[in-house]
Amino acid sequence: MARPTTTSTAARATPAVRRNALPGRLSPGMACDTAFRIIARRHLDAVLAQHDGTCRGDPDPLHQIRIALTHLRTAIRFFSPMVDDALRPKVWAELKWLNGQLGMVRDLDVAIERIVAESGNDLAVVAELQHWDEKRAESHRLLARALQSARCRRLVEQTSIWIESGPWSTQRSKEAMRLRRCTLADHATERLTEWETTLLKKARKLRELDVEKRHKLRILNKRLTYSIESLQDLFAEESLTKQKSILKKLRKAQRSLGRLNDDARGRALAASLNGAGLDAGNRFRNRKREEKLLRTASTAYRKLDKTKPFRSSDLAPNSEPEV
Repeated sequence: MARPTTTSTAARATPAVRRNALPGRLSPGMACDTAFRIIARRHLDAVLAQHDGTCRGDPDPLHQIRIALTHLRTAIRFFSPMVDDALRPKVWAELKWLNGQLGMVRDLDVAIERIVAESGNDLAVVAELQHWDEKRAESHRLLARALQSARCRRLVEQTSIWIESGPWSTQRSKEAMRLRRCTLADHATERLTEWETTLLKKARKLRELDVEKRHKLRILNKRLTYSIESLQDLFAEESLTKQKSILKKLRKAQRSLGRLNDDARGRALAASLNGAGLDAGNRFRNRKREEKLLRTASTAYRKLDKTKPFRSSDLAPNSEPEV
C-alpha cells in the first residue's frame, strides 16, 4: 500500500482565501488597488515557492526567499499611504520578524564563503571555522523551525487576506477612494521620482557616511531597484533602454554597498564568535577593497544623477483609467 503523500508546510501555509480574478499583467491605466494586489501576490507566491528549499538548508532558495520578501515589503511601502490601515503595522511586524529569521543564516553563509575563498581552502583556516559552521547549523535549525511554525503559517494566511481584502480596500473617505482609484502610471511616476531624488541626495555624501547610514542608503537603493523591477510590465517599448540603464547603475551601486555591508556584518559576526580561535574580523577589514567599492558606487550614482528622471510617458503613452 502506498504511503500517503506528506503535504509541505508551504502548501499548508497557502491561505484558503478566495482570490478575485486579476489581470495577468500590470497596465498604466490600472487602478492602484488592483496593481498592489497583483504585485503583492507575485512576491508572496515567490516567498512560498522557496519555502521548502530554504527549510532543507539550500543557500540559493534562502537567498531567493529573502529577495522575494524584500520585494513584498517594498511593494507595501510603494503603495503607502493607500494600504495604511489598522492591520498594516501587524502585517509589517510579522514580515520583519521573518526577515530577521532569514538574515542570520544568510549572513553566516556569506561570511563563511568569503573566509574560505580568501584562504585558498587553507586546512588550518577551514578547521578553525568549525565554530562558525556549528553556529550556522544551529541558526538553520532555528530558521527551519520558524518556517514550519504556526506563526509562519498565520503570517502567510493573514498577509494574503490583508492583501486581498484588508481594511485599506474598503475605507470610505474621499482620500482613501482617490488613492485606490489613482492610475498606476501616475502613482508610480510620482513615487519613483520621489525615491530617486531622496537616494541621489543622500548618495552625494556617500563617503561621509558611517556604517549605519551607509546601510540605510543601501536600503533606499534596493527599494528603488525593486520597485522598478516590479513595474517591468509598464515600461513602454521606447523606454526600455532608459529603464535598463537606470537599473544597471542602481544594481552596480547596490552590489558595492552590499559588499561593504557584508564586510560590516562579517566583523560583527567575528566579534560575536570571538574565542573560536580565528581572527576572522581582520579578514573583513581591507582599506583598498573598501575604497574601490566606494568609488564604484559613487561613480554609479554620478551617472544616475545625469539620467533624466522618470516621466509618465516612460511608463505608458496613454495612462487613461481603465474601466
